[in-house]
Amino acid sequence: MSQTHWQLDARLQADTLPLGDWPVCRVLLMDDTHYPWLILVPRVPSVSELVDLSAEQRAQATVEVDRAAHALRDVFTPDKLNVAALGNVVNQLHIHVIARFKADAAWPAPVWGAFPVEKRPSQQSDALSAQLREALHARLPLQECT
Repeated sequence: MSQTHWQLDARLQADTLPLGDWPVCRVLLMDDTHYPWLILVPRVPSVSELVDLSAEQRAQATVEVDRAAHALRDVFTPDKLNVAALGNVVNQLHIHVIARFKADAAWPAPVWGAFPVEKRPSQQSDALSAQLREALHARLPLQECT
């Protein structure tokens, strides 16, 4: 995939940990202790909407969202999976895949703005990142971020 001029939005970079690259999307872990939360960002320059992707890119991104959702289900056994591409704050197209639980503090409301972000301690982030990389890779080979 051509990554000419593609760059991850600075806000996404500040709020997440990179897990790896799939054919279309970079897979990120939202660094927030409240929720198991993946963000998939198509590595396509100047894209803000799903409809801006080519049909092939959109189909592959859909496969990748499916694999991410299954990986979260494998690791966490959530009560519900929330999948959304909002982009009201960060214009760069990114797709949220969030494992939700009836016992989570925001349930059943949306996660956005429910609580201030609490970053994970680095040791916890490292362990969770490794666990998720393994689950993601089992669903679709995950490459190191380039």
